[in-house]
Amino acid sequence: MSALLDETEDVALNFGEEEEILASRRKYLKHPIAVTFHLTFRILALLTYLFCGLFSPSFITNFVLIMVLLSMDFWTVKNISGRLLVGLRWWNHVDDQGKSQWIFESRKGVDRKKISTLESNIFWIALVASQIIWVLYLIGSLFTLNLKWSMVACVGIGLNGANLYGFIQCKIGSKKKLSTAATNFLGQQVFQSIMSRRTTTRVEDI
Repeated sequence: MSALLDETEDVALNFGEEEEILASRRKYLKHPIAVTFHLTFRILALLTYLFCGLFSPSFITNFVLIMVLLSMDFWTVKNISGRLLVGLRWWNHVDDQGKSQWIFESRKGVDRKKISTLESNIFWIALVASQIIWVLYLIGSLFTLNLKWSMVACVGIGLNGANLYGFIQCKIGSKKKLSTAATNFLGQQVFQSIMSRRTTTRVEDI
């Protein structure tokens, strides 16, 4: 009898252990290198815009440096960190008829559950926060009538905003697909229920 109780206690202790392990993994960084580069290039671009006058008086030099950092950030987010950290990907391609098409993809099913919540939060906070900061830079340059630096801020808004818009479309598109699938399923169930009732009524009438 005591042996049976011991076995029952062991089973009870192990119940749900896999779910707890999965939940704990989602709280840690699974892709620290991707997170580092996701933050590094955008932070350097923002700081360079703010403090570049302290190191070089040349606008051309500072402009080129900021453009390089923004381009590296755009490419990294679009092709690496977006796919690894949040399971989203977007791109453009030209079909056989010469038409430009935008593709927005989202990781689904079991693979979606593997995404770290911490990494996802870092990804979205960095995208949104940097966009807000670039907008503030643009407003500040317009108030000081510094048109050269307002152009730099506009480029920052454009590149970061393109990624922000693309990944939002990926996320919204995946929810729309799920909603459409659920609606279609419910519609089919209602239709089958109505048809079965009609069939039953006809059989009873006969």
